[in-house]
Amino acid sequence: VQLQASGGGLVQSGGSLRLSCAASGRTFSSLLMGWFRQAPGKEREFVARISWSGGSTYYADSVKGRFTISRDNAKNTVYLQMNSLKPEDTAVYYCAARTGGPNPILLTTTRGYDYWGQGTQVTVSS
Repeated sequence: VQLQASGGGLVQSGGSLRLSCAASGRTFSSLLMGWFRQAPGKEREFVARISWSGGSTYYADSVKGRFTISRDNAKNTVYLQMNSLKPEDTAVYYCAARTGGPNPILLTTTRGYDYWGQGTQVTVSS
């Protein structure tokens, strides 16, 4: 599975960005998808995840109500809409894919995913 993330950039506090992650190499609808982020000097942390059909989503408390994860299985793409961005959202954002079954605990950790994209930088200025 190959994952290609895009859509990062520089935005002012309060602004919005939409990240995309295009997948190839496997039937996209069979992949559970997630977004993580890593700020300088910090560990990679969970942001959001989405089920095969898109009917179930889950968010980290720090982004709940501001970020929305979605997927388009016809386009083999998962999205992360980020609104009301804050300087503390500054990080490299990674998309990830899991080929196994759903495991609510594992899916909020990096160990729960088998494939990773290259990351896209999001910088929020104050």
